[in-house]
Amino acid sequence: MKMLKKVVLVVGIMLFSLESFSQKTDTINKSKKDSVNIPKRAIANAADKFAIVRPLTIEFTHSSPYNFTSDRGNISLPQSTVNQFEQAKISANFNFIKRKTWLLGTTLSYRYTSAEADMMDPFTNEIKAVDNQFHYFSSSVNFSYFSTLFKKRTIYSSSIIFDGSDQHFERVKGLLTGVIVLKANQKTKMTAGLLVNIDPSAQTPVIPIITYEHKFNNGLIADITLPKSIYLRKYVFNAGRVSLGSELDRTSFYLYNIDGTSQRYEYRQLDIYSGLIYEHAIGNFIITGKTGMKLTPSGNLFRKEDSFKDAVYEIKPDPTFYFNLGVSFNPFTLLGKKK
Repeated sequence: MKMLKKVVLVVGIMLFSLESFSQKTDTINKSKKDSVNIPKRAIANAADKFAIVRPLTIEFTHSSPYNFTSDRGNISLPQSTVNQFEQAKISANFNFIKRKTWLLGTTLSYRYTSAEADMMDPFTNEIKAVDNQFHYFSSSVNFSYFSTLFKKRTIYSSSIIFDGSDQHFERVKGLLTGVIVLKANQKTKMTAGLLVNIDPSAQTPVIPIITYEHKFNNGLIADITLPKSIYLRKYVFNAGRVSLGSELDRTSFYLYNIDGTSQRYEYRQLDIYSGLIYEHAIGNFIITGKTGMKLTPSGNLFRKEDSFKDAVYEIKPDPTFYFNLGVSFNPFTLLGKKK
């Protein structure tokens, strides 16, 4: 409930833009023949519900208590404990100009992080109980251009990203991507490309992108988006989907006045969530439940003007159990509409 109060205002603002939201969908190929049987049609309709980029998504995540070790420079600090770790996230995507060969849109997101821990202060070397709340805002302007390369469909995209906290605007970053469609038929889709991260603090400036989707005859779907996620999916109950696999996410926020100076810091960690996901479509909404294990290889605290690798404080958390509840709104569903 504490997190819910923090995000209600942001939800209200985003709801005003719902009519112009758009998305890309995970499609199941649908026959245009009248002979398509009802179960197959129902599953195809359900597939239209599960968008890759959904107009509006709200998520709440809770992690069980876990221990972590930490280092300040070359000094190893005693083991500490996180007693409670919770997050709330709101994200919205919409396109406001659409043309045949290009698209202009925006992405808005907000993440609230609450952490209670018994830990050693990296600057005072005192063990103390901490209870902190962090607010991270991000928005971007996105441009996509559709073309051909080597006689294959190619998508070029660019984004200008602005982020900050509830106290200050912090960074302007950029992303450039180029993706070519290598294969696309009724059963298999495959693309490959590169992502360039225009951000001095980035851990990896250039990242290869590979997506692969294959529909097996038994109804299972291999859905791979590297380096983001690997899932084995199956549509169930006419309006549901079960997924088993792993995905990456990032926790990031800014800190102030932690060392008695005006120095600004950023904390950033990469999280690997592995486990089970169930999604169920109800009208224009998708209810999502996730559970499994969260693995965080490391988390770094670094000065804002430095990069991720120049950490002044590094933590290595133990794996922990997590669960996530979410709801998405998608006004473009075909479920319940006649073909």
